Amino acid sequence: MKLLAIDTTQAACSAAIYCDGEVHEQYALAPREHTHRLLPMMETVLAEAGVALAELDALAFACGPGSFTGLRIAAASIQGVALAQDLPVVPVSSLAGMAQGAVRVYGYRQILAGFDARMAEVYWGMYRYDEQRGIVEPVMPDVVSPPEQLSVPEQGIWAGVGDAWQTYEQVLQQHFADKIKEITPDNGSLHAQDIARLAVVAYQQGKAVVAEQALPVYLRDQVAHKKA
Repeated sequence: MKLLAIDTTQAACSAAIYCDGEVHEQYALAPREHTHRLLPMMETVLAEAGVALAELDALAFACGPGSFTGLRIAAASIQGVALAQDLPVVPVSSLAGMAQGAVRVYGYRQILAGFDARMAEVYWGMYRYDEQRGIVEPVMPDVVSPPEQLSVPEQGIWAGVGDAWQTYEQVLQQHFADKIKEITPDNGSLHAQDIARLAVVAYQQGKAVVAEQALPVYLRDQVAHKKA
């Protein structure tokens, strides 16, 4: 299985290739430089793995939630490559990617992942690690909500990751009380290698889409449509 993944959800920019269990990644914390850095990163990881675009089985990208501009850059880039090479695309939740990274870096098993969504709201995901499959699974769909209105897990002790835990520290800690064992607010930098690992499993489950359907996920827009 050979899959190329990218992320431009927040300030960081990264590209990674999963090649039969081995992963190569290029990563940079580079606000406002995504359009200049992303394609060279993609070319670099392909070269490091010794894989040509034509040899890929699929592409993947962090589809959101996150920065509107960043998500559009990722979607446009992945669509361009997918159309040119006639490759399927696997969209992966940015919050799931962050949770997967928290497993990889910190060994967490139950993760509350949150991005600051501005406008006094949080992009929020609740994930558990599946030991057998080696990936995180959602406990509930990703949402956007004021921090004081977020759902509280019914069971277990959880770890908090993402910049929402810094922006809304007091509210979130009070809201979740004794449910939180550890908080890592600086783990807001998503990595494409975690998107790649999640995408491989999703691809095997038949969740890839054609290029035209590889679109950003704007949770705030979805909420607006439902209310309308």
